[in-house]
Amino acid sequence: MLLINPSTMLFFSTLITGAVIAISSSSWFISWVGLELNLLSFIPLIFSKQNTFSSEAALKYFLIQAMGSAVLLASASTLLIMTFTSKMIILCALLLKMGAAPLHFWLPPIMQGISWPQCIILMTIQKIAPMAMITYILCPSTLTIITNASIMSAILGGIGGLNQTLLRKIMAYSSISHMGWMLAAISLNTSIWANYLLIYSIISASLAIMMNQNQIYHIKQLMSLSYSQMSKISVFLSLFSLGGLPPFLGFLPKLSVIKELTMQTSILWVSFLTMSALITLFFYTRISITALTLKSPKMTTFSTAHSQSMAVFNLINLTPILFPLTIMIQF
Repeated sequence: MLLINPSTMLFFSTLITGAVIAISSSSWFISWVGLELNLLSFIPLIFSKQNTFSSEAALKYFLIQAMGSAVLLASASTLLIMTFTSKMIILCALLLKMGAAPLHFWLPPIMQGISWPQCIILMTIQKIAPMAMITYILCPSTLTIITNASIMSAILGGIGGLNQTLLRKIMAYSSISHMGWMLAAISLNTSIWANYLLIYSIISASLAIMMNQNQIYHIKQLMSLSYSQMSKISVFLSLFSLGGLPPFLGFLPKLSVIKELTMQTSILWVSFLTMSALITLFFYTRISITALTLKSPKMTTFSTAHSQSMAVFNLINLTPILFPLTIMIQF
């Protein structure tokens, strides 16, 4: 669990600072410095005495990110000499750092080795800087690779989550699948990408917070939610919203991406993204049915403080359905 103490607050603030430096810099070298600051701040946040696998996950994450940073720095130094080749290599390095297919192999094992609060950071904040830096090298030649990476991320993220029973790995493959949509969004419009990332972060963070509150890591452990019907409904709404099912909140950014791609006559790209969304909805439905139908043989009693905190988390999880309803009421 991510404890709130001075060292954690220090590393979290430098993590945010590193991402901001990488995004706002006009130099590739300063952007690289920001990425390194972001990386070295996240490593101490991964370590946990309660989790024996955190050291392995931290080492894996460091090696992968260090390799991506080394390739990025080496290729950025030759950008003026070999512009086309350097842009290709920089794009591949950024795809590796964000965990997009086909360079996604490291994300599920690392997410399985860390706790839910660190998973929230890895799924949201750690994606911002590499994806924003892709806008620096957008051109017709790199757009082909971005298109292929987007389609592969959407398909492999959906297929990879089908045979998983561990919830953190399912969320990792879900993150890879959403990466395909976000790559499509950032190639179209930065504001569409920002809206998609914000909504995805809210939904995935609310789901991970509730899983962390109940210490749920496996599909079978969802039976422990039997004490609270509101918790079951929260899981149901958040998962369906994460899958982009209308009229939930997660459908709105996907609708924006589909609309923009259709206007640019990228019908094949839209088709692959939409079909992959159906695959992800399948294993989201499987988790939701498990939460709604299975019942624990024992009822567990909880303290008043726990019940109050669960009420707050349930309110967060109900955001995906409440937000569209308020818009519909206004109009």
